[in-house]
Amino acid sequence: MPLSKKFLVIAALCASLSIAACGNDNSVPAATDYSKTAHWMSLPATVKKVDVFYLYPTTYKKVSAADPDISEINNAVMRGGASVKFARQATVFETIGNIYAPYYRQADAPYVLNLPTLAEREQVIAGAPTIDAVAAFDYYIKQYNNGRPYILVGHSQGANVLMNILTDYMKANPAVYDRMIAAYVVGYSVTDAGLAKNPKLKFATGPDDTGVVISYNTQSPNVAAGINQIVTDGALAINPITWTRDETVATTAQGLGSFVPINGVYTQATQYADAAVDKAKGVVICSTCDEAAMHAASLSYPVGVYHSFDYDFYYFNLRANAADRVARFLSK
Repeated sequence: MPLSKKFLVIAALCASLSIAACGNDNSVPAATDYSKTAHWMSLPATVKKVDVFYLYPTTYKKVSAADPDISEINNAVMRGGASVKFARQATVFETIGNIYAPYYRQADAPYVLNLPTLAEREQVIAGAPTIDAVAAFDYYIKQYNNGRPYILVGHSQGANVLMNILTDYMKANPAVYDRMIAAYVVGYSVTDAGLAKNPKLKFATGPDDTGVVISYNTQSPNVAAGINQIVTDGALAINPITWTRDETVATTAQGLGSFVPINGVYTQATQYADAAVDKAKGVVICSTCDEAAMHAASLSYPVGVYHSFDYDFYYFNLRANAADRVARFLSK
């Protein structure tokens, strides 16, 4: 059994059996205990008919070489960053559902991105980050969900982990998968090859299909091949304004509004970003943004790589789209 699969199988067993002692083998970390409310960023009152399960992107950053490559669950930097991302991403869905958001141990982004192969990156994420997320999701399903339909939402490392839940946990729990309205796996490369290994998973083809995976990565038209480390060969993308997969440009006039930094403060604004799928590059191209301004607001990525703004640029289109998919699911 490949090592990443071994991690996932053991994680699922730990979660389902609630055995904290799992992971005595040092190569397989024990899952975080999600019966403790301190390990949740958001545990809402269940006032809506639909839930949202959210996993934030990478917020852990090593301060020195002596710091661990994988954060502790109580790391203050990670938790502080998670709250910032929650405000910019998870709140997209606050009018749609009850938002559940666990803290989970994360890999430092430079550590992962500097690994020589994609397989090695995936193996790291299949360790503690996925083990925690599987345990959190399993606890949510068994203790909080009460049979409600739900939406999965993640970005970057959180989206990578969501794909691990979709390909492993859901395979073992088909009844849970049947309640999934949609999975917003944004800022991660979903590919046909990956979906072919999991034939029940389908990539979205329109604005209101359900039980589907939704994904895209945003960049400017000026980014040269190989510069955007987030995107892998064969990545799929859907237009986050029109929710189609063709390469027709959706103009800003078609958008519903963005949530972008204005003088350093994130603010609701008229639609800032246009969108066009580029199938060859496997991305969504945005040509209306000020590259220099966006780079200044997110120095972690090369000029023109809008990874940090995948949700912000299309904030209100995402909200409307989630509402459409919920309505379609509930109408069934």
